[in-house]
Amino acid sequence: MIRLDTTPYIPGLTQRRLDALRWQLPLFAVLVNGPSMVPALRHGDALVVRRGAPVRSGDIVVARFRCRPDLLVVKRAMREQDDGWWLEGDNEFVQDDSRAYGVADVIGRVLFRYYPSPGRLS
Repeated sequence: MIRLDTTPYIPGLTQRRLDALRWQLPLFAVLVNGPSMVPALRHGDALVVRRGAPVRSGDIVVARFRCRPDLLVVKRAMREQDDGWWLEGDNEFVQDDSRAYGVADVIGRVLFRYYPSPGRLS
């Protein structure tokens, strides 16, 4: 089996620098894992996120909780609090959000779902 490497050759560009560059791009994709955002989002939904986009209460965002910086989450922004955001999931039976972990730092706002049913989110 042959694998075609589509990474462009740029002198001095190491894998580490390429990975860092990916985190600076304005748009990125995430895959929803788990039921915390049902009914708005379901496990397996693929989303496009805009890094650094302005956030308003009610927006769906990608964030990291300050006490769990290793955990990337997709939640709904409820209110600004302590220089961060209070986030909650739409599923009332799953409480792995600010009620458990406190304030989060938003990385970006979800623009739309592109798989399995493309469209904007409310």
